[in-house]
Order: sequence, then structure tokens, then C-alpha cells
Amino acid sequence: MAASRDYPFPLLIVCLLFVRGYSPLPTTSLETGTNPMRPMGPSGFLTEALVLSTEDYDQLEDPVTPIVPKVVSPHGGIPQRCNYNPCLENQVSCTLMAASTGCLCPGSTLHNRVPDAPDLKSVSWNGSEVVIQWCAPYSYVTAYVVKVGGQERQQFGNHQRSGAVGDIDHITEVCVFAENDSGTSDGSCMMYSPRDNSLPLKAGLIGGALGFLLLLLLAVLLWRHRRQRKQEASISMHDTAETQ
Repeated sequence: MAASRDYPFPLLIVCLLFVRGYSPLPTTSLETGTNPMRPMGPSGFLTEALVLSTEDYDQLEDPVTPIVPKVVSPHGGIPQRCNYNPCLENQVSCTLMAASTGCLCPGSTLHNRVPDAPDLKSVSWNGSEVVIQWCAPYSYVTAYVVKVGGQERQQFGNHQRSGAVGDIDHITEVCVFAENDSGTSDGSCMMYSPRDNSLPLKAGLIGGALGFLLLLLLAVLLWRHRRQRKQEASISMHDTAETQ
């Protein structure tokens, strides 16, 4: 009977241990700031891997900020674009500007490559001959060649951006090319239509004829006016004589 009365007590302990294995009881955390409801390790203590959550790792890692290197001019400060206009004549080359001031030049092809084509801006008559204007390419150039109707007409230095090509008396194509030791670029072309040079002469002839006709008309009117006055004077003298 004593054995039967003691039997439920060990059974009760086994049941409690079984229930605790699946439903952990709240325990007091040994560290400040940890959750007492976290699962326990096999030894009954909170494991360090379980205490630190993913958010904890994110907070511990320092954010990495990419460092962007700044281009610094050898003369101090951040370099600016070079004050270079490819359409102006007699400028210092952009390469020399960059070397002396530390400015930035646009990309340019090297001397061992055929230059890019220049940009022909205008072909016009200046009163005595045809003048063209162009802009330089961002390339190494030794000279500019102008062709009229496919035939070479003029050659200019690499510092020039305009030039006269003489008289052109018919509609034709005018092209400018850039060249260096490696070859000649494609051409930049425009069609030129010559102005009517006889128009001023025609206008002068017409103006002279109109002036002559005007003078002739004034002379006729003056002659008629004098003739009329003579007739009136003659009639007046005749009437005076009859009265006497």
C-alpha cells in the first residue's frame, strides 16, 4: 500500500518535465535588455547566438560610404572647363590651356588619327569675293583645305577659322576639310548660289533714265510756262495799242 501511494508523485514529476520541454517557463534574464521569453539552449541558459538578433547585427555594422575621389587641379581647387571656343581664330590651343591652368578640355583625337570633320558655318559674298567660316573639330589638325566644286581652291593654317576663296560665278558646292599627317577628314559642305552682280548696274541705269526723264519733263514745263507768259505779254501790249 505504501508503494502504491508513492507511485503518483514520480509520475507527476515526469509529466511536469515533459510539459516544460515543449512549453518553456519564463526565466529571469541574466543580462539587462534581453528578452526573458527567448528559447533556452540545451544547457538551460540563453545562448549568445539566440540573444543577438538580426537587427542587433544590423545595428553593430557601420554603414560603408563610398569615397568618390575628387579631381583636383595641379594649381589648386577643382578644375573647370577650359575657356576654349573652336570657332574663334588665333586662340591658344586647348591642350596648352589645360597644361598652364589645369582646366579640362573636351575629348580630342590624337595626332596619329585622322581628324574629325570641321563644321562649315557660312559661305557668303563680302562684296569682292566669297568668304567661308568654319569651326575646328576636337582633333589634332595641321591645316584646313577648301574645295570648290570638288577642286582644291585654298589651304589655311590650323589656327584659322575663316578665309576668302575668290570669286564663284555659278552654283556649286563648297567644302572644308581638316588634315594632319595621318590623313584628311570628311568634308563639311554647303551649296553656294552667287548673287546677281549685274543688279547694281541695272539699278543705276534705271535710276539714270528716270532722272533724265524727270529733268526733261521739268524743262518742257518751264518752256511752256515761259511761252505762255510771252503770249500774255504780247496780247496785253496789243490791247494797250488799240486803246490808244
